[in-house]
Amino acid sequence: MATWDRAWERFTPFLAFPPMLRRVIYTTNSIESLNYQLRKISKNRGHFPSDEAAVKLLWLAICNIEDKRARERDKDRNLPADKRKAKPRVVEGRITTNWKQALAQLATAYPDRINPHL
Repeated sequence: MATWDRAWERFTPFLAFPPMLRRVIYTTNSIESLNYQLRKISKNRGHFPSDEAAVKLLWLAICNIEDKRARERDKDRNLPADKRKAKPRVVEGRITTNWKQALAQLATAYPDRINPHL
């Protein structure tokens, strides 16, 4: 219960979104998986001589992660969806049901944040 009490102010704005939008944005599993892998790579590397070096390493890591997943997806492409073992896309963009409607609702709620990037 204490966890809910501490997070309540950050959680309640989420409830203002329509149910369809909440379903689209509620999970962070994909990005957390990517963040974990990037943290592991940067932690093992230690010190970076510059910010540019760190950015290059992370960019190459993202490319490597996606290349590996693309190869795994390619092996599974002829299998039925319930038999596939490859992880979904993280960086390339994965198909998200109702994403266009969710993006339209976010653009309406936050025009200054969303519209410049559309």
